[in-house]
Amino acid sequence: MTAAHHAPAYNPRAAFRRLALAAVAGFGLSVWAFPVIWGLMTSFKTERDVLAYPPKFLFTPTLDNYREVIFGASSIVPNLWSSMVVSTLATALTMLFAVPAAYALARLRYPAKRASGFYVLATQMLPPVGLIIPYYLVLQQVGGLDTYTGLTLIYLTFSMPFAIWLMVSYFEDVPFEMEEAALLDRAGRFRTLWHVILPQVRGGIAVTTIFVFLNAWNEFLFAVVLGGNRVRPVTVAMFNFISVEQTQWARLAAGAMLAMAPVILIGIFAQRHIVKGLTVGAVKGGGRR
Repeated sequence: MTAAHHAPAYNPRAAFRRLALAAVAGFGLSVWAFPVIWGLMTSFKTERDVLAYPPKFLFTPTLDNYREVIFGASSIVPNLWSSMVVSTLATALTMLFAVPAAYALARLRYPAKRASGFYVLATQMLPPVGLIIPYYLVLQQVGGLDTYTGLTLIYLTFSMPFAIWLMVSYFEDVPFEMEEAALLDRAGRFRTLWHVILPQVRGGIAVTTIFVFLNAWNEFLFAVVLGGNRVRPVTVAMFNFISVEQTQWARLAAGAMLAMAPVILIGIFAQRHIVKGLTVGAVKGGGRR
Protein backbone atom coordinates (compact mmCIF):
# COMPACT_ATOMS: atom_id res chain seq x y z
CA MET A 1 0.00 0.00 0.00
CA THR A 2 1.47 3.34 -1.03
CA ALA A 3 1.73 6.47 1.08
CA ALA A 4 -0.97 8.09 -1.02
CA HIS A 5 -3.54 5.69 0.44
CA HIS A 6 -2.69 6.94 3.95
CA ALA A 7 -3.17 10.62 3.11
CA PRO A 8 -6.37 12.01 4.67
CA ALA A 9 -9.11 12.95 2.28
CA TYR A 10 -9.71 16.64 1.68
CA ASN A 11 -12.69 17.83 3.68
CA PRO A 12 -14.12 21.10 2.30
CA ARG A 13 -16.36 21.58 5.32
CA ALA A 14 -13.46 21.30 7.81
CA ALA A 15 -11.33 23.61 5.68
CA PHE A 16 -14.14 26.15 5.59
CA ARG A 17 -14.52 25.97 9.37
CA ARG A 18 -10.79 26.57 9.86
CA LEU A 19 -10.88 29.48 7.44
CA ALA A 20 -13.93 31.00 9.15
CA LEU A 21 -12.32 30.57 12.59
CA ALA A 22 -9.12 32.22 11.37
CA ALA A 23 -11.14 35.11 9.90
CA VAL A 24 -13.05 35.63 13.16
CA ALA A 25 -9.84 35.47 15.19
CA GLY A 26 -8.13 37.91 12.83
CA PHE A 27 -11.06 40.33 13.05
CA GLY A 28 -11.07 40.14 16.86
CA LEU A 29 -7.32 40.70 16.98
CA SER A 30 -7.56 43.71 14.66
CA VAL A 31 -10.34 45.24 16.75
CA TRP A 32 -8.22 44.82 19.90
CA ALA A 33 -4.96 46.02 18.32
CA PHE A 34 -6.30 49.02 16.38
CA PRO A 35 -6.52 51.45 19.34
CA VAL A 36 -2.99 50.52 20.44
CA ILE A 37 -1.58 50.89 16.93
CA TRP A 38 -3.43 54.16 16.40
CA GLY A 39 -2.15 55.50 19.73
CA LEU A 40 1.39 54.51 18.77
CA MET A 41 1.04 56.31 15.44
CA THR A 42 -0.41 59.38 17.18
CA SER A 43 2.56 59.53 19.56
CA PHE A 44 4.87 60.13 16.58
CA LYS A 45 2.71 62.85 15.01
CA THR A 46 2.72 66.60 15.40
CA GLU A 47 -0.39 68.26 16.77
CA ARG A 48 -1.23 69.48 13.28
CA ASP A 49 -1.08 65.96 11.91
CA VAL A 50 -3.19 64.67 14.80
CA LEU A 51 -5.96 67.17 14.11
CA ALA A 52 -5.81 66.80 10.33
CA TYR A 53 -8.99 65.71 8.57
CA PRO A 54 -9.22 63.24 7.00
CA PRO A 55 -6.80 61.43 9.34
CA LYS A 56 -3.24 61.05 8.07
CA PHE A 57 -1.82 57.57 7.75
CA LEU A 58 1.32 58.79 5.99
CA PHE A 59 3.23 61.46 7.89
CA THR A 60 6.74 62.49 8.92
CA PRO A 61 7.35 60.94 12.37
CA THR A 62 8.83 63.01 15.18
CA LEU A 63 10.28 62.20 18.59
CA ASP A 64 9.43 65.60 20.09
CA ASN A 65 6.49 64.18 22.03
CA TYR A 66 8.65 61.55 23.72
CA ARG A 67 11.35 64.12 24.48
CA GLU A 68 8.73 66.29 26.18
CA VAL A 69 7.14 63.56 28.29
CA ILE A 70 10.53 62.14 29.32
CA PHE A 71 12.85 65.15 29.63
CA GLY A 72 10.59 68.20 29.28
CA ALA A 73 8.60 70.28 31.74
CA SER A 74 5.76 67.76 31.44
CA SER A 75 7.94 64.75 32.22
CA ILE A 76 6.06 61.73 33.55
CA VAL A 77 9.19 59.88 34.68
CA PRO A 78 8.60 60.79 38.39
CA ASN A 79 5.03 59.57 37.98
CA LEU A 80 6.20 56.29 36.50
CA TRP A 81 8.38 55.89 39.59
CA SER A 82 5.41 56.61 41.86
CA SER A 83 3.32 54.02 40.03
CA MET A 84 6.12 51.48 40.25
CA VAL A 85 6.62 52.00 44.00
CA VAL A 86 2.93 51.87 44.89
CA SER A 87 2.16 48.94 42.60
CA THR A 88 5.16 46.91 43.79
CA LEU A 89 4.45 47.55 47.47
CA ALA A 90 0.75 46.81 47.07
CA THR A 91 1.48 43.60 45.17
CA ALA A 92 4.07 42.36 47.66
CA LEU A 93 1.87 43.03 50.69
CA THR A 94 -1.20 41.61 48.98
CA MET A 95 0.50 38.32 48.17
CA LEU A 96 2.07 38.15 51.63
CA PHE A 97 -1.35 38.20 53.29
CA ALA A 98 -3.53 36.72 50.54
CA VAL A 99 -1.62 33.45 50.14
CA PRO A 100 -2.16 32.23 53.74
CA ALA A 101 -5.71 33.62 53.74
CA ALA A 102 -6.59 31.73 50.55
CA TYR A 103 -4.95 28.59 51.94
CA ALA A 104 -7.04 28.84 55.11
CA LEU A 105 -10.29 29.32 53.19
CA ALA A 106 -9.53 26.41 50.88
CA ARG A 107 -7.93 23.83 53.20
CA LEU A 108 -8.76 24.47 56.84
CA ARG A 109 -11.92 23.84 58.82
CA TYR A 110 -12.75 26.49 61.39
CA PRO A 111 -15.83 28.23 62.81
CA ALA A 112 -17.46 30.89 60.64
CA LYS A 113 -15.49 29.78 57.58
CA ARG A 114 -18.40 30.40 55.23
CA ALA A 115 -19.13 33.78 56.80
CA SER A 116 -15.53 34.91 56.48
CA GLY A 117 -15.46 33.79 52.85
CA PHE A 118 -18.64 35.71 52.14
CA TYR A 119 -17.17 38.79 53.84
CA VAL A 120 -14.13 38.66 51.58
CA LEU A 121 -16.37 38.38 48.54
CA ALA A 122 -18.66 41.17 49.76
CA THR A 123 -15.76 43.61 50.11
CA GLN A 124 -14.96 42.98 46.45
CA MET A 125 -18.51 43.99 45.52
CA LEU A 126 -18.39 47.42 47.14
CA PRO A 127 -18.35 50.28 44.59
CA PRO A 128 -15.04 52.18 44.85
CA VAL A 129 -16.71 55.56 44.41
CA GLY A 130 -18.68 54.96 47.61
CA LEU A 131 -15.47 54.48 49.59
CA ILE A 132 -13.61 57.57 48.43
CA ILE A 133 -14.93 59.95 51.09
CA PRO A 134 -14.43 57.56 54.06
CA TYR A 135 -10.93 56.73 52.84
CA TYR A 136 -10.13 60.41 52.41
CA LEU A 137 -11.31 61.30 55.91
CA VAL A 138 -9.41 58.42 57.52
CA LEU A 139 -6.16 59.20 55.70
CA GLN A 140 -6.57 62.88 56.52
CA GLN A 141 -6.81 62.09 60.21
CA VAL A 142 -3.69 59.92 60.24
CA GLY A 143 -1.65 62.04 57.82
CA GLY A 144 -1.75 59.45 55.07
CA LEU A 145 -2.82 61.66 52.18
CA ASP A 146 -0.28 62.07 49.38
CA THR A 147 1.97 59.34 50.81
CA TYR A 148 3.14 56.00 49.50
CA THR A 149 2.02 54.31 52.70
CA GLY A 150 -1.52 55.68 52.57
CA LEU A 151 -2.11 54.90 48.90
CA THR A 152 -0.59 51.42 49.23
CA LEU A 153 -2.84 50.55 52.18
CA ILE A 154 -5.89 51.72 50.23
CA TYR A 155 -4.88 49.56 47.28
CA LEU A 156 -4.79 46.56 49.60
CA THR A 157 -8.51 46.95 50.28
CA PHE A 158 -9.45 45.99 46.72
CA SER A 159 -6.45 43.86 45.71
CA MET A 160 -6.57 41.43 48.65
CA PRO A 161 -10.17 40.21 48.13
CA PHE A 162 -9.44 39.75 44.44
CA ALA A 163 -6.22 37.83 45.12
CA ILE A 164 -7.79 35.64 47.81
CA TRP A 165 -10.73 34.54 45.70
CA LEU A 166 -8.54 33.97 42.67
CA MET A 167 -6.16 31.70 44.59
CA VAL A 168 -8.76 29.74 46.56
CA SER A 169 -9.59 27.65 43.48
CA TYR A 170 -5.92 26.81 42.94
CA PHE A 171 -5.49 25.65 46.54
CA GLU A 172 -8.68 23.59 46.32
CA ASP A 173 -7.33 21.65 43.35
CA VAL A 174 -4.34 20.29 45.30
CA PRO A 175 -5.17 16.72 46.47
CA PHE A 176 -5.63 16.47 50.21
CA GLU A 177 -3.61 13.26 50.24
CA MET A 178 -0.41 15.19 49.58
CA GLU A 179 -1.02 17.45 52.54
CA GLU A 180 -2.07 14.62 54.82
CA ALA A 181 1.06 12.63 53.96
CA ALA A 182 3.24 15.60 54.89
CA LEU A 183 1.36 16.11 58.15
CA LEU A 184 1.73 12.45 59.04
CA ASP A 185 5.47 12.87 58.60
CA ARG A 186 5.27 15.62 61.24
CA ALA A 187 6.12 18.33 58.74
CA GLY A 188 3.92 20.90 60.47
CA ARG A 189 1.31 23.15 58.94
CA PHE A 190 3.67 25.93 57.80
CA ARG A 191 6.31 23.58 56.46
CA THR A 192 3.61 21.67 54.57
CA LEU A 193 2.33 24.91 53.08
CA TRP A 194 5.82 26.02 52.05
CA HIS A 195 7.27 22.75 50.74
CA VAL A 196 4.19 20.84 49.53
CA ILE A 197 1.28 23.16 48.72
CA LEU A 198 2.96 26.26 47.31
CA PRO A 199 5.04 24.39 44.70
CA GLN A 200 1.80 22.90 43.38
CA VAL A 201 0.12 26.29 42.95
CA ARG A 202 3.07 28.43 41.90
CA GLY A 203 1.49 28.94 38.48
CA GLY A 204 -1.67 30.32 40.08
CA ILE A 205 0.38 32.51 42.40
CA ALA A 206 2.27 33.90 39.40
CA VAL A 207 -0.99 34.71 37.60
CA THR A 208 -2.46 36.34 40.70
CA THR A 209 0.68 38.41 41.27
CA ILE A 210 0.61 39.70 37.71
CA PHE A 211 -3.08 40.58 37.82
CA VAL A 212 -2.72 42.34 41.19
CA PHE A 213 0.19 44.39 39.87
CA LEU A 214 -1.68 45.34 36.70
CA ASN A 215 -4.78 46.37 38.66
CA ALA A 216 -2.67 48.57 40.92
CA TRP A 217 -0.75 50.02 37.98
CA ASN A 218 -3.93 50.94 36.08
CA GLU A 219 -5.90 52.26 39.09
CA PHE A 220 -7.05 55.87 38.71
CA LEU A 221 -9.95 56.78 41.01
CA PHE A 222 -8.20 56.37 44.37
CA ALA A 223 -4.94 57.80 43.00
CA VAL A 224 -6.49 61.02 41.75
CA VAL A 225 -8.29 61.72 45.05
CA LEU A 226 -5.88 60.36 47.65
CA GLY A 227 -2.63 61.24 45.90
CA GLY A 228 -1.14 64.68 45.45
CA ASN A 229 1.99 66.43 44.29
CA ARG A 230 4.43 64.02 45.93
CA VAL A 231 2.64 60.77 45.05
CA ARG A 232 1.01 61.07 41.65
CA PRO A 233 0.81 57.84 39.64
CA VAL A 234 1.19 57.96 35.89
CA THR A 235 -2.54 57.37 35.29
CA VAL A 236 -3.21 60.69 36.99
CA ALA A 237 -0.22 62.53 35.50
CA MET A 238 -1.43 61.97 31.95
CA PHE A 239 -4.32 64.32 32.66
CA ASN A 240 -1.78 67.16 32.68
CA PHE A 241 -2.04 67.08 28.89
CA ILE A 242 -5.79 67.77 29.04
CA SER A 243 -6.97 71.29 29.79
CA VAL A 244 -9.98 73.48 29.13
CA GLU A 245 -8.28 75.30 26.27
CA GLN A 246 -6.51 72.41 24.58
CA THR A 247 -5.87 68.69 24.66
CA GLN A 248 -2.33 67.76 23.66
CA TRP A 249 -3.23 64.53 21.94
CA ALA A 250 0.24 63.69 20.64
CA ARG A 251 1.92 64.08 24.04
CA LEU A 252 -0.95 62.27 25.72
CA ALA A 253 -0.46 59.36 23.32
CA ALA A 254 3.29 59.34 23.99
CA GLY A 255 2.64 59.28 27.74
CA ALA A 256 0.14 56.46 27.31
CA MET A 257 2.69 54.42 25.34
CA LEU A 258 5.28 54.88 28.08
CA ALA A 259 2.72 53.92 30.73
CA MET A 260 1.83 50.79 28.76
CA ALA A 261 5.45 49.73 28.25
CA PRO A 262 5.95 48.04 31.67
CA VAL A 263 2.61 46.24 31.32
CA ILE A 264 3.53 44.95 27.85
CA LEU A 265 6.96 43.81 29.03
CA ILE A 266 5.42 41.96 31.97
CA GLY A 267 2.95 40.27 29.64
CA ILE A 268 5.72 39.19 27.24
CA PHE A 269 8.08 37.80 29.87
CA ALA A 270 5.34 36.23 32.01
CA GLN A 271 3.30 34.79 29.16
CA ARG A 272 4.40 31.24 29.87
CA HIS A 273 3.52 31.56 33.56
CA ILE A 274 0.15 33.11 32.75
CA VAL A 275 -0.84 30.31 30.39
CA LYS A 276 0.39 27.66 32.81
CA GLY A 277 -1.39 29.26 35.75
CA LEU A 278 -4.67 29.62 33.88
CA THR A 279 -4.62 25.92 33.00
CA VAL A 280 -3.77 24.71 36.51
CA GLY A 281 -7.41 24.71 37.55
CA ALA A 282 -8.73 23.24 34.30
CA VAL A 283 -9.70 20.01 36.07
CA LYS A 284 -11.72 20.97 39.09
CA GLY A 285 -12.47 19.11 42.24
CA GLY A 286 -9.12 17.39 42.83
CA GLY A 287 -8.76 18.54 46.39
CA ARG A 288 -12.25 19.51 47.49
CA ARG A 289 -14.08 17.86 50.31
